[in-house]
Amino acid sequence: MNWNSAGSWQPQDRNQSTRFHFIDVLKKPIEIYLFVDPLCPECWSLEPYIKKLTVEYGRFFTIRPVLSGQLTNLHRDKFERPRKLKDIWEKTANRTGMCCDGDLWIENPIHYPKLTSIAVKAAELQGKKAGKRFLRKIQELAFLEKKDISSEEILLQCAEQIQLDSDEFKSDLYSHSAAKALQCDLKLTKEMEVEYIPTMVFFNESDEEAGVKISGIYPYDIYVKVLKQMLQKDPLPAKKPELIDFLTQYEFVATKEIAVVYDWTMEKAEKEMKKLQLKQLVEKVPVKYGCFWKYIK
Repeated sequence: MNWNSAGSWQPQDRNQSTRFHFIDVLKKPIEIYLFVDPLCPECWSLEPYIKKLTVEYGRFFTIRPVLSGQLTNLHRDKFERPRKLKDIWEKTANRTGMCCDGDLWIENPIHYPKLTSIAVKAAELQGKKAGKRFLRKIQELAFLEKKDISSEEILLQCAEQIQLDSDEFKSDLYSHSAAKALQCDLKLTKEMEVEYIPTMVFFNESDEEAGVKISGIYPYDIYVKVLKQMLQKDPLPAKKPELIDFLTQYEFVATKEIAVVYDWTMEKAEKEMKKLQLKQLVEKVPVKYGCFWKYIK
């Protein structure tokens, strides 16, 4: 186990978003800073654990995604780099069960990674939930559909698909506000000494002590242990929702995500999803490694 203290530094404006709430009875005690990059396959493979942690203990925490900017210079070596990235994505997919189609780097490479990160911040200007939905959607487009998610056309399509205000998004995409928001994320990454992604930093709002930082991917139990340590109590996990309710909320999920959340084998998860497929409640979406399931509204 290799998680360690994040040091004595704490962000000065961590409570800004709630400072003006006179009464906030639903305030959650833990805030998790999740340092990611839209093009990082390791960050993508953390998704099943984030979903499970949210399902079981989401009543205790909020997640704040922070873009690290660590993959903004992907084309320093224009000839060797695509092959290396393809290899990294394929190995990650095989190891984690979350599909990453490395052919993207040969067939339709990402040309302007920084614009992808700015686009996430532009979406976030329409609300935190909008930002999270947008980030998930562009990950799906890159890892599963081999789309160049630095293309303005693809970014605008993504905004439409998750029902953002498209005109506002297009305006914000090249605005000072989105660029500044990304710079704030990069500054936070540097100040928290985040050198590897994904990284999660847990803070307790009522505790002035330093946060706890976990860099890399660990077994699910480690995240639960850290959360309970920060809460200074040992709460039971919430009852898992019915599978159809889970799908109603997330709408598009991998077999791997279902298996992790429900503590099932991949075979069991596939079997349960096929039952729902027969009822025409979900549509199976085969991808290069495994498959995803789309909830039919």
